[in-house]
Amino acid sequence: MKISDLLKRETIVLDMKATDKDTAINELVLNLDKAGRLNSSTEFKKAIWERENQSTTGLGEGIAIPHAKSEAVKTPSIAFGRSTAGVDYHALDGQPTYLFFMIAASAGANEAHLATLSRLSTFLMDDGFRETLLKASSENDVLKAIDQKEQEFLEKEAQEQQNTQDGYTILAVTGCPTGIAHTYMAADALKAEAEKQGITIKVQTNGSGGVKNRLTDEDIRNAKGIIVAADTKVDMDPFHGKPVLQVPVADGIKRPKALIDQVQNGNAPIYNGGSGKSSDDGQTSKGKSGFYKHLMNGVSNMLPFVVGGGILIAISFMFGIEAFDPEHPTYNAFAEMLMTIGGGNAFGLMIPVLAAFIAMSIADRPGFAAGMVGGLIASTGGAGFLGGLIAGFLAGYLALGVRKALENLPQWLEGIKTVLFYPVLNIFLTGMAMLWLVGPLSAFNTGLENWLGGMGTANMVLLGVILGAMMAVDMGGPINKAAFTFGIAMIDAGNFGPHAAVMAGGMVPPLGIALATTLFKSKFTKQEREAGKTNYVLGASFITEGAIPFAAADPGRVIPSIIVGSAVAGALTAIFNIGLPAPHGGLFVIPLVYGNAFMYLIAIIVGAIVTALMLGFWKKKTV
Repeated sequence: MKISDLLKRETIVLDMKATDKDTAINELVLNLDKAGRLNSSTEFKKAIWERENQSTTGLGEGIAIPHAKSEAVKTPSIAFGRSTAGVDYHALDGQPTYLFFMIAASAGANEAHLATLSRLSTFLMDDGFRETLLKASSENDVLKAIDQKEQEFLEKEAQEQQNTQDGYTILAVTGCPTGIAHTYMAADALKAEAEKQGITIKVQTNGSGGVKNRLTDEDIRNAKGIIVAADTKVDMDPFHGKPVLQVPVADGIKRPKALIDQVQNGNAPIYNGGSGKSSDDGQTSKGKSGFYKHLMNGVSNMLPFVVGGGILIAISFMFGIEAFDPEHPTYNAFAEMLMTIGGGNAFGLMIPVLAAFIAMSIADRPGFAAGMVGGLIASTGGAGFLGGLIAGFLAGYLALGVRKALENLPQWLEGIKTVLFYPVLNIFLTGMAMLWLVGPLSAFNTGLENWLGGMGTANMVLLGVILGAMMAVDMGGPINKAAFTFGIAMIDAGNFGPHAAVMAGGMVPPLGIALATTLFKSKFTKQEREAGKTNYVLGASFITEGAIPFAAADPGRVIPSIIVGSAVAGALTAIFNIGLPAPHGGLFVIPLVYGNAFMYLIAIIVGAIVTALMLGFWKKKTV
C-alpha cells in the first residue's frame, strides 16, 4: 500500500486559514470529515487532543503530525495542510509550524495501513523533502513529491534487508503511545545519525503494527549500549546489566547525536531494574524467572488496591470490629462508608486486577480482559486469591493459544481479529474454564480457612516461624513475596494472624541491622553506620529491602542473623495471638492490629534485638 492510497487531493489544504493550534486541528479534522473519512468528527478530534495532551506532535523544523487511532475513523487516511504564515503549534523548538500531516488510523487498521501511515513520518526527516512540500504549487505536486520519496525509501529498505549485519555497536528501542508517527521518526533519526558517524545500529520499533526488527539476545550481549526512546511500556528485563539510556521518544527525534555520543562515551547508566528475560509477545524464558515475572506484574498492580483498601478496612475496625454493620449495636455510619470503599470496592477489585495483570504480562493486551473476567468469577465464586492466580495464568496462556490458532487467518480478517475474535474467544474460554474450576477452588479455600482457624497454639507458632523466616530469606525476592502474598490471601479470607507474622518478619531485618550498627559501631564501617540509620526508617516502613546491601557484603553472617530474628518475631506474634487487618504500613498501622498492639510491638523489638546481637557478636571488628 502506498501513501497516495491514503492521501488524496480532497484531503490536501495548500492554504490553511488556521491561526493557532486549536483552529489548525479543527481545520484538518473538518477536511477529513468533508471527504467522508470519519464516522464522527467530534470523537476523532477528541482522540487527537488526547494524544496532544500526552506530548505535542509539533516536532519542530516547521512540522506537526497530529495523529490518533480511533473507532471514529471510517477509512484510514492522511490529511495534508500547509500554512504560509505559520502557526504557533506549541512545537518542541518553539518555532512556527508550516507543514501538517494529520494521520487518521481506524481502530481495526491492519498492518499494511499502519506501516503506510507510519512511513510518512520518516520522510519528514529529510530537509529536501520538506522544502519540496513548501514550494509545491498544486495538490498534484504534493502527491508527486510523496510518490517519488516513497519509491526511494522502498528501494533503500530492500537494499538494507539484503545487507545482513553480524553485530551492532548500539541498539535502540523506540515507541510512542499510538505507535504511528513518533516511533518511526525517532528510529530514523537515530539510524541517520549513526550512519553519519559510521556506527552500526539496530533499532526495534514498538509500533501499532507490533514489534518490528526485534532485538535478539545476541544483539544485546554484543552491543556497547542501548537507547530506549519511548513514551510507552518497554520490556526492560533483557537489558539487565547493560548500559541503557532511557529518554522520551521526542529526544530520539530531536537529540539523536547527543544520545549516541552519551552511549559511545560510556556515560549511560547500567540498568539494574529487573532480572530474567521476556519478550513482548508473552513468550518468556523457561523456569522461575518467567513465572515470577508474571506473578509480580499481577501483585505489583494489585498492591494499591490491597494497601488502600486494607488500611481503610483496618480504620473501620477502630470503631468496632462490626461497627460497619447497621444491625450491630456498635454501628457507625462512617465505619460503614470506610468498609464499603475499602472492602466492598477496593478489595472487591483486588483479585480481578491481580488476574488481569498476570494475563497481560503473559499475552499483552489480548489477555487483559479475559484475566479480569476470570478473576471476577474467582472472586464472586468464593475461589479467592488462589482462584485469581489460576485465572490470570489460565487467561494469559489461553490468549497465546488463541493468537497462535488464528495467525493464518485471511488478510481481509486481520482488521477485526484483535477487536472481535480475540476478546470473544479469550473471555469465553477463560470464563468456561473458571466456572468449572470455581467450585473445587471454593471448597479448597473453605477447607484451608477451617484448618487455619482450628490450628492449635503450637501449630500457629510454627506457621509464624515459617512466614517470618521466609520474609528474611531473600528480602523482597520470590520467597519473601510468596509469604507476603499468602498473608494477603489470608486477610482476604478473614484470617488476620498470618499477616501479622509476615509484617513483623519483614520489618526485623532492616531494624535488626540498624540496631547492630548502633550497638556495635566498631564492627561496621562509617558508611555502613550511616546506612544503618536509614534502615531504622526503612524497617519502620516495612521495607525489607533495606537489608540487601548488608547481606550482599557479608551474606554468611547477615542472612542467618536476620532469618533467626524474623522467625522469632513471627513466632511471638502467634504466641501473643496478634491479627493484622492492614496489609502494609509497618509501625504506622500497629494501632490497627487485632489484639494487643503493645505486645505486637514487643514481638518486633525482640526479633530485631535477636538479629542485632547475633550479627554484632558474629562480625569481626573493622580495621
